[in-house]
Amino acid sequence: MIKNLGESNSIFNNFISEIRSSDIQKERMRFRKNMERCAEIFAYEISKTLNYKQVEVNTPLGVSNISVISSVPVIACIMRAGLPMHQGFLNYFDNADNMFISAYRKYNKDGTFDISFEHISGPSTEGRTVILADPMIATGASMVLAYKALIEKGRPKHVHIVSLISCKEGLEHTLDNIGEKNITIWTGAIDEELTSKSYIVPGLGDAGDLAYGNKE
Repeated sequence: MIKNLGESNSIFNNFISEIRSSDIQKERMRFRKNMERCAEIFAYEISKTLNYKQVEVNTPLGVSNISVISSVPVIACIMRAGLPMHQGFLNYFDNADNMFISAYRKYNKDGTFDISFEHISGPSTEGRTVILADPMIATGASMVLAYKALIEKGRPKHVHIVSLISCKEGLEHTLDNIGEKNITIWTGAIDEELTSKSYIVPGLGDAGDLAYGNKE
């Protein structure tokens, strides 16, 4: 299942427009903050799908019965570009367990690249709800690699894959290579074009570099 929040008119699209803007995104702090705010909106939408329980809350004047989330999710992100989104999810799921996955494009001399996986740090995902965040799904290779890494920690009950900007080709690759029924993909926009160097057009550029500076 793919849910595209950008299809509906909301303040969410204001943040996506600023994230895409080549003028506004020059301000690194604002770029990171907009990624964080988008993740907060994703968190709110995902919260509607979680399990709840009734609790009694003592107020100064009595007792209130309220439905609250019965178990916190595991929040996972692909470093380094996913870190601002990770913070956005933590702002809402403040008691969540956390997972960090190191995966990146390792470029070859001929301009091609391989997706390299280095390390995963986090709790068991057995029977858990997992939110896996990365700003972009371009080819989908990084997301598939990250997903395969996290299920080595246990079989999740459900995985919510979250991306700000996705490419149609990358979404198809992700779904074809994960092939699980307990997956929901959330995105803010779906672009049609992927360049020969695997950049999404119009996309937004390199999210990691825009958030934290160029890498060598």
